[in-house]
Amino acid sequence: MNRIVSKMLAVILVGCELAGCTAVPSDVKVPAYRNRAVTRTEGGIDVSTAVLSSDESAAVYGVPLAAKAIQPVWIKVRNLEDRSYFLLSPGVDPSFFPASEAADAFAGTASRDERADMDRRFRGLAFHNPVRPGETVSGFVLTHINEGAKLVQVDLVAKGRARTFSIFVGVPGFEADYKRSQVFKRAADPQEPTVNYTDDASFRAALEALPCCATSEDGSKHGDPLNLVIVGSLDDAFPALLRRGWSLTEERWSGAIRRMIGAALSGEPYVNAPVSDLYLFGRAQDIALQKARDDIHQRNHMRLWLSDMRYHGKPVWMGQISRDIGIRLTWHSSTFTTHKIDPDVDEARMALTEDMAYSQNLAKMGLLTGVGPAQEGAPRKNLTTDPYYTDGYRLVLVFDRTPRSLSDIEVFPWITPYKVMHATPGTGP
Repeated sequence: MNRIVSKMLAVILVGCELAGCTAVPSDVKVPAYRNRAVTRTEGGIDVSTAVLSSDESAAVYGVPLAAKAIQPVWIKVRNLEDRSYFLLSPGVDPSFFPASEAADAFAGTASRDERADMDRRFRGLAFHNPVRPGETVSGFVLTHINEGAKLVQVDLVAKGRARTFSIFVGVPGFEADYKRSQVFKRAADPQEPTVNYTDDASFRAALEALPCCATSEDGSKHGDPLNLVIVGSLDDAFPALLRRGWSLTEERWSGAIRRMIGAALSGEPYVNAPVSDLYLFGRAQDIALQKARDDIHQRNHMRLWLSDMRYHGKPVWMGQISRDIGIRLTWHSSTFTTHKIDPDVDEARMALTEDMAYSQNLAKMGLLTGVGPAQEGAPRKNLTTDPYYTDGYRLVLVFDRTPRSLSDIEVFPWITPYKVMHATPGTGP
């Protein structure tokens, strides 16, 4: 009986929500996804969004959507402006699933009446345009499944006006490595003193004074070069990375290790595969991301550490980026295996620059002094003894919420990229 009552209350809640009710009876439990929804405001538009876990989507839709690689994204729009807005579903996912298509995928041997009932249910849960002045509308857009985090791109258009939101949303049930450090909470509300740089010359000097390399846990050995600085927040830098296909990495727990070994043996992809820990500021990386190819052996990956600096109020992340090109045996890892990096670490740095130019959020970029040059004929080595060579410079990428075209991206007048691109490795500009 309790289960029947719970299901009835859930149906009442969903129906009330879709109808735009402003109040919920106190004895009805609000779904967990609504409690963790991320809210953003622009002008007179409030947008809230959450990504459902596999269990949540099954509970809401009554069928295991995750089995068909379908992931519901809940979106609520409150319109306090003077014109009607329309949500563009392809912005959320260019290949989104219409409600009727998703329902049909689960029809199976159901009768005609059962199919019609499922179709009505799926259509009722969908987000329905328009959002008229003074109204609040909520519903689901059915997207392809993501683990770890999802970029929810909410584009709302009205006559003569558009509102755009790029929202970085965590996905429940994923053991992301960034959770251990609570880094996004620290970035939004730093507990330690920070220095905010508004002068480019002082900012450059501060960045060049940072350590050359990541280190071992005790700090006694240098590892990969710190060749990257990202300036941005949860509302610009990380949506930009996700937009270009970068994925969060999973924590190094037993399940992830087993999955990583299985992927290595089978040659299958694992876009959230863990990375080993490197250290800066006395701690392991705060967050790691990767852009994987079709198997686990090849990926471009970065580690980021939140610094105590701000640039025009934006968080500053110190980073390391390189490209994995294979796997080899080593005594320098607890698993006796490690990814082999491309020794030309500048290639990964340049590839990221070009990639982010297409992200729509890159506002400014530049190069400054970093680890210092290492010739191809006399390379340095990282902690797992992989050799690398470099021109020694550190890339700085500044992100902003406002979309930027390629021609609008600014360049810091520090080191000329053209000269670096055409220089012999290790010789500088």
